[in-house]
Amino acid sequence: MGGLSFRSFTFMFIVAFLVWSSLNVEICNARRGKHWRQQTRSSSASLYKKKGKSHGSNNHHKSGSKPKPKYLSPPPSKPTNPPSKGYDNVPSTNIFDVRNFGAVGDGKTDDTKAFQTAWAAACKVEASTMIVPSQYVFLVGPISFSGPYCQHNIVFQLDGTIIAPVDAKSWGSGLFQWLEFTKLVGITIKGSGVIDGRGAFWWQDAPYSDPLDDELKLIIPLNKTLLRPPPTPLNSSLSGKMPSIKPTALRFYGSFNVTVTGITIQNSQQCHLKFDNCIGIVVYNFTVSSPGDSPNTDGIHLQNSKDALIRSSNIACGDDCVSIQTGCTNVYVHNINCGPGHGISIGGLGKDNTKACVSNITVKDIVMKNTMNGVRIKTWQGGSGSVQGVFFSNIQVNEVQLPIVIDQFYCDKSKCKNQTAAVALSGINYEGIKGTYTVKPVHLACSDSMPCQDVTLTNIQLKPVQERYHMYDPFCWQTFGELYTPTQPPIGCLQVGKPSSNKIQADHDQC
Repeated sequence: MGGLSFRSFTFMFIVAFLVWSSLNVEICNARRGKHWRQQTRSSSASLYKKKGKSHGSNNHHKSGSKPKPKYLSPPPSKPTNPPSKGYDNVPSTNIFDVRNFGAVGDGKTDDTKAFQTAWAAACKVEASTMIVPSQYVFLVGPISFSGPYCQHNIVFQLDGTIIAPVDAKSWGSGLFQWLEFTKLVGITIKGSGVIDGRGAFWWQDAPYSDPLDDELKLIIPLNKTLLRPPPTPLNSSLSGKMPSIKPTALRFYGSFNVTVTGITIQNSQQCHLKFDNCIGIVVYNFTVSSPGDSPNTDGIHLQNSKDALIRSSNIACGDDCVSIQTGCTNVYVHNINCGPGHGISIGGLGKDNTKACVSNITVKDIVMKNTMNGVRIKTWQGGSGSVQGVFFSNIQVNEVQLPIVIDQFYCDKSKCKNQTAAVALSGINYEGIKGTYTVKPVHLACSDSMPCQDVTLTNIQLKPVQERYHMYDPFCWQTFGELYTPTQPPIGCLQVGKPSSNKIQADHDQC
């Protein structure tokens, strides 16, 4: 019995050993076969970290050949840097830094050619970004960043400073613009940088040739001194007197979907930012900074443009904070701090007997401080066309000389010819104009032959502040419309209803 049990036990041990050996061989085969490869695909990241142990053992080194690194995906041909921060993760192939094209940025070297070369490269790439980097000052002469063969949606990233030359030689006999963008689609200028026109060299070189704002005739100091004494001429430090034609600092012409945001334009030679023949304009978080006595330095100037939104900006200049000229429609201006300056104006329109058409303009949520005018419409005698559908709403004026102005006898010369033709004004609405004035609260001077119609005044609350000027009561001439609420001061000069006889515009005068 004992022998039988020993043999049985021995047989069972041998069988168990064979079974165990068979299982061990299958497990080893599985580790080298299909199942292992599947596991590698599903957990590649962890295995990639361990490849030095499982695939780079000492056996490879002992073979006498160099170890070959293994990748789970094909290695890149060369290392690539991540996109620079602050440029919306634009691929590096779409970034064109002016310093890579020869710009020095020391404020003395002429970098105009480098800017031209960088633009030529960026122009060929859709959604490219041309970078003007921070902490550099670039001296750039008159330049045009032109289409129409440029790709769409180019970004001009301005974080540094661009300054204008102040030697007369750079400007020839005179140019109408300094930095110009023409015939582009989807052009954006953005950043935290500065465009500095260094306009003082221009402003004081030709003090007697600049036209004066005609509303100066309404502002009479108590001591009868000149409002703007002629400044002492200041010649360029390099080559004498500057040209009489003063350039606009930044101009867009014939472009679609234009955006300007974040940047500052200061001390422009004349107008700071101009849009001409553009459609789809957006300006926001924009700053204009120039002295209040800098001549003809409009902040933003719109002409023959439509579908414009201008908002959330600070404008200090020597002329109109926003100027809306002929050919403009669907313009919305709101949340603007204006001052110093001459307020927000439509016009002057109809100069030299021209036809002017302006419609659907909204100006609201504006703060004006120490400006000449508040909200104004100005037209020349002899013009034609019309202004209609204008809404001025929620305007806060602080020590503004003339808060509400319509002037259809505008003249920026010493004398202008009297003419009967005029631009027709209708549908002009003032609502929520509040604050303080220093000369006259309301001045509505309309054409004898083409009186203003449908002028409405609602919630007008204006209080006088005696400063150094003679003060006057509200004035109206040939102005017809409605007072929807009592006003302060009372505006009894507005004629209720419509004029009894009104000249009918000829077909060629209508817009």
